[in-house]
Amino acid sequence: QVQLVEFGGGLVQAGGSLRLSCTASGRIDSINAMGWYRQAPGKQRELVADITKGGSTKYADSVKGRFTISRDNAQNTVYLQMTSLKPEDTAVYYCNAERIRVGVIWYSSFWGQGTQVTVSS
Repeated sequence: QVQLVEFGGGLVQAGGSLRLSCTASGRIDSINAMGWYRQAPGKQRELVADITKGGSTKYADSVKGRFTISRDNAQNTVYLQMTSLKPEDTAVYYCNAERIRVGVIWYSSFWGQGTQVTVSS
């Protein structure tokens, strides 16, 4: 029904940059919020950043000043520009969409398949 597809993960050196993208497909009428979560080995999944359809953003303290989230509402796409990457940023990054309306049906959330980001020291 609704599918999120992520691109942009990979292996980079510390201090490098990556740009992640995620596009939601389907007969989607609106998405209230889109964001990025990550899960490092042995740790719980955590919110990295999210953005509402109105443009309000929220960032984890650990990435403020280094990551930037943006969104193209017309394309149902969210981006995460990551700069000054650190080894502790290594994780699987998951795209998330919340409060999705398809016709008269509302869905709470959908998740992407995840993309690996590895930062070497």
